Amino acid sequence: MSPRSFPDASFARTDARTRGLARALAAVLALGLALPAAAQTVLIRGAKVHTATAQGTLEDADVLVRDGTIAAVGKNLAAGNATVVEARGRPITPALFGGITPIGLQEITLGEETRDSAAALGDTKDMVVRPEFDVTLAYNPASVLVPIARVEGIGFSMLGADSVKGGSIVGGQGGVVRLDGSPDPIGPRALFLKLGADGADLSGKSRAAQWMLLDQMIDEVRGRIGGGSDMAMLTPAGRQTLARYIDGGGRVVVHIHRAADIRQLLRWSKRHGVNVAILGGAEAWMLAPELAAAKVAVFLDPLANLPGDFDRIGASLQNAARLHAAGVQVSFSQFDDPAHYARKIRQAAGNAVANGLPWEDGLAGLTRVPAEVFGVADRIGSIAVGKRADLVLWTGDPLEVSTVAAQVWFDGRAIPMTSRQTELRDRYLRSPGPLPRAYPAPAGE
Repeated sequence: MSPRSFPDASFARTDARTRGLARALAAVLALGLALPAAAQTVLIRGAKVHTATAQGTLEDADVLVRDGTIAAVGKNLAAGNATVVEARGRPITPALFGGITPIGLQEITLGEETRDSAAALGDTKDMVVRPEFDVTLAYNPASVLVPIARVEGIGFSMLGADSVKGGSIVGGQGGVVRLDGSPDPIGPRALFLKLGADGADLSGKSRAAQWMLLDQMIDEVRGRIGGGSDMAMLTPAGRQTLARYIDGGGRVVVHIHRAADIRQLLRWSKRHGVNVAILGGAEAWMLAPELAAAKVAVFLDPLANLPGDFDRIGASLQNAARLHAAGVQVSFSQFDDPAHYARKIRQAAGNAVANGLPWEDGLAGLTRVPAEVFGVADRIGSIAVGKRADLVLWTGDPLEVSTVAAQVWFDGRAIPMTSRQTELRDRYLRSPGPLPRAYPAPAGE
């Protein structure tokens, strides 16, 4: 485990009032938590329901769950034989998006043998382009990082394929996973590219060469370069895979920051019919109208406001607000160890709201927007009839860092609100005994 995956000081110092709220709510929910593995009918009553739909927020409303899906949303719903959970006005949201992460693909950030999110099959002199590489095949739903994220209200993530030295600007494919313990991704795959300065070491030390290489790959897919040519870069499987992402095909997620590079991306995507989304986009606000016109969503880190390199000179805390004002779909992703810190994405969205993004759109960036962009909005990402009952009941405003998830449901089943971090916290909060706190508590204690 990464050292940073242990409970940080702020977590350990959660104020007594917040912990008290969580305990009180746990008592209120006691009946609703004893759900068996099989799906039940559950009525969450009297909640502040943030639907993440055109309905917006419903005050003092109910959510009825039947057979794992949302059966009704409204006021004064009949309980029938449902297990009733009294929300008492507290907020309920869809389970949140954790960002584009390697969760379930790595355990220890610095442990190379535990990282499966990238493939290095060549070197910079002999670039091996393998778009058929699919990181979801390595996903481990039993990763210790999964329950750490889900007890904080994180319900799904896009597994991203990274580009590393010895690889290429085409990282490979990823997919959406629900953090309910299920082993398989849902929805279509997405293809990942890394361009700009971050990809220059993979393209002959020049960002200009990146567009040359991408055009060459597409020429190969379209048969203008034969598979047996000395110029060919793709395997037969690679050509078949890449063909699915051009001429109006699947989603291509491009890690890119500089406004000038984003401008070239928009031209390239239009020329080849590529449906792109931007990951990073530190200077995306400079091209907000163009991005809105092209219907390109941006997954950004609202805390990234420093000019960390020459591609991010124009980084701004108002990035999300400016993009939204122009009509761009905005979602969120982190770059600082996103697998271990997926739970902190709520803070990122909250900072975007603090800097001008409307609150409802901040929540949408953690729910509906990523579900729409990645083709899974028919199942998750909002509270609406027919959607999977992946829900979170909160002690307060879900975009406020002092708020905690009181209960999380997947398919209407309440999950145990424990993780390795909560177990460590509870161990060291115990009163001193005959053994040091590092030892498990004696039976019956």
